[in-house]
Amino acid sequence: DILQNDTPWKVGITAKAARQKRKLPPEIQDRFLALALDIAFNGPEQTGWRNYGLIVGADDVHHCHLNSNRPRYVVVWKVIDREIQIIEIRH
Repeated sequence: DILQNDTPWKVGITAKAARQKRKLPPEIQDRFLALALDIAFNGPEQTGWRNYGLIVGADDVHHCHLNSNRPRYVVVWKVIDREIQIIEIRH
């Protein structure tokens, strides 16, 4: 988990997403971390983030844009277990 502190939601990141994150521009990496913290403290519904929405046809999978220009960076996260509140971030 990237956030294991006393947050209501535990946020993990896939190995693929971690590799992709390291290649992002520093400003986008900062936004990625800010999103992960927002999810950890406030849950998976992130209506304040640009173009936030559920992925149609997927079970409890969310996404948002980290920027509005090109190239556009989009983060996708899936709620693994609402009862114990675990989220996996996929980039």
